[in-house]
Amino acid sequence: MSVTHSSVDAQARAARDAASLLHHAGDDARRAVLHAIAGVIRQRAQEVVAANAQDLAALVGRPPAFRDRLTLTGARVEGLARALDEIAALPDPLGRVLDVRLRPNGMEVRRIRVPIGVIAMIYESRPNVTVDAAGLCLRSGNAVILRGGAESLHSDQALVACIHEGLRTAGLPVAAVALLERRDYGAITELVGLRGLVDLVIPRGGESLIGLVAEHARVPVLRHEKGITHTFVDRAADLEMATRIIVNAKTNRPSTCNALETALIDAPIADQLLPPLVSTLEAAGVQVRGCPETRRYVPEVAPATDEDWATEYLDLVLSVRVVDGLDQALAHIRRYGTGLADAIVTENRARADRFVREVDSAAVLVNASTRLVDGGEFGLGAEVGISTSRIHARGPMGVEDLTTTKWVVRGSGQVRA
Repeated sequence: MSVTHSSVDAQARAARDAASLLHHAGDDARRAVLHAIAGVIRQRAQEVVAANAQDLAALVGRPPAFRDRLTLTGARVEGLARALDEIAALPDPLGRVLDVRLRPNGMEVRRIRVPIGVIAMIYESRPNVTVDAAGLCLRSGNAVILRGGAESLHSDQALVACIHEGLRTAGLPVAAVALLERRDYGAITELVGLRGLVDLVIPRGGESLIGLVAEHARVPVLRHEKGITHTFVDRAADLEMATRIIVNAKTNRPSTCNALETALIDAPIADQLLPPLVSTLEAAGVQVRGCPETRRYVPEVAPATDEDWATEYLDLVLSVRVVDGLDQALAHIRRYGTGLADAIVTENRARADRFVREVDSAAVLVNASTRLVDGGEFGLGAEVGISTSRIHARGPMGVEDLTTTKWVVRGSGQVRA
């Protein structure tokens, strides 16, 4: 009697077979496939942009930030290809020896890096993730099953067609990168329940998506939670630097999780910093919402509510609060932060060091924009997401975070007494 499997199950089984082959693929082969895919993406850039335009034309009633996340321009497509070349140039993470121990009985024990296996990447309508996730997984010897958002289906199909052509050119199995074309939630719940076929699930998106994955998963999950990021401007800050950092962190690309959502301003410098800062932000199109003390210095600012401090805007909106020193800034971050990224601007080394020690986030920055918390900016080539989990990987996840370890023991007949 034959056994039939759903399309999700069948793709996962094919990915498992492909992962077995990738596990033994050499460094040169895994580099070559990324260069091949990058080449195809460059050749087909106009097709990718046209497919993306089809997705954009179907968008109705979505905010500008959502549209920005979905949009692929010629420059952004080139950026995807360039990221693949950068990932290919990274040192091989596989086979790296992390630890060597020679035991008293003469036995040698080593711990080395190996692929995880099959990774399920579930994300919303961000077609750049389609390429970044595929590139990072292939470089680290993993197969990947991609499930993007319903709004990006044509973009994802065009990009995965490029990836598949690159895999064929390099002589690697096409099933190593699978795209779930079913975009209903049922496909997600089925995928995350495939214990034995899927080894790790990485959800990247809003609270409802991550909640759905966490509720139904029967395999390990590495969460990419929302980012309510903060920048605290200390009384010892260079005010010109602080303005530059805050404006960049908010306006560079407000639709990303590492964009700034709340600025905390030390009370002694509020009168000097706030009027020019708000003026610069408003000139850049930012709507500022402030606490009563903020509005004392800049009356035209809209009042902030308690809900604002807990909101990830992902838009050109910034909440501003005047705080009484580092203690109150740390207390605010402890209460409202989501553990993704937080920054301090200061020339005072002691307060900077204390901020780094006491802020428990995946990334803590001193005198730098939170927008820099990114796999590419950290030298990882790209990222599959910014993990806010505390197990296995935390922060921007690159190739090393997509590996696990195994122990290799070499003996000469030793047995346990």
